Amino acid sequence: MMHGNLRKMMASADSNGKVSYQLRLGDEQFPLEQAIGQKVSIQFSGQISCIHCGRASNKSFSQGYCYPCFKKLAACDTCIMSPEKCHYHKGTCREPDWAEKFCMQSHYVYLSNTTALKVGITRGDQLPTRWLDQGATQARAMFLVDNRRTSGLVETLFKDEVADKTNWRNMLKGSDLTIDLAAEQERLINRLWEGLDSLQNEFGLQAVQELGDDNVTHEFSYPVLEYPTKVTSINAEKTPLVEGTLMGIKGQYWMLDTGVINLRKYTGYEASFTL
Repeated sequence: MMHGNLRKMMASADSNGKVSYQLRLGDEQFPLEQAIGQKVSIQFSGQISCIHCGRASNKSFSQGYCYPCFKKLAACDTCIMSPEKCHYHKGTCREPDWAEKFCMQSHYVYLSNTTALKVGITRGDQLPTRWLDQGATQARAMFLVDNRRTSGLVETLFKDEVADKTNWRNMLKGSDLTIDLAAEQERLINRLWEGLDSLQNEFGLQAVQELGDDNVTHEFSYPVLEYPTKVTSINAEKTPLVEGTLMGIKGQYWMLDTGVINLRKYTGYEASFTL
């Protein structure tokens, strides 16, 4: 048995794109590949602790924070979800030192296949983690961009052509769909070149760099024995004992024969895991 406050699962991929996961409870980690096909249970106690300050909280905000931290931390500001709204350059950032470390760094704008074509952004050191957290079966970086705000402005150009959200229900049903991401990149850039030129004129040619011919499309396979035909979501607030046979893991979701649960949603919740 493991016990502690739940953290986002750690995901990694080997050189062949095979994805593996580590469950994290407190300071403990457990390799979940040995749990696939086995009966598992997670018992939630109802206690929640902020992942930043450790304060007890009646509710989790922004995936693991207490309300005071949610209101004051830059990591919980609206520009995290909408990076084009970054206001660091206006001198109004909640935590300028934090922004220097996490936002004023190079970012990628990418295309991915999460059962449909999707555009997204992530910090330069977060690949392929970002793709694995979203359950992408294919992914390809398109641009290297100077900072988070500029990456958000590039992403916004693509939103009229490509979704920027993952349809998690479709993602959990699995799909054999294969997309030629290189061809999609070329098609989209040909449609959006005027907007891209405008950003380069505003911020400089080096601020938005299209990745060259050596760029590759990455492919990933997830530890899934069987995808559900009907996606039934489990709410740990209403069902604190979550148990069943673990049929697979994709993104931050467990697929059990009793339903699916987004573990990341319960970051900071105290829980016990039994295999």
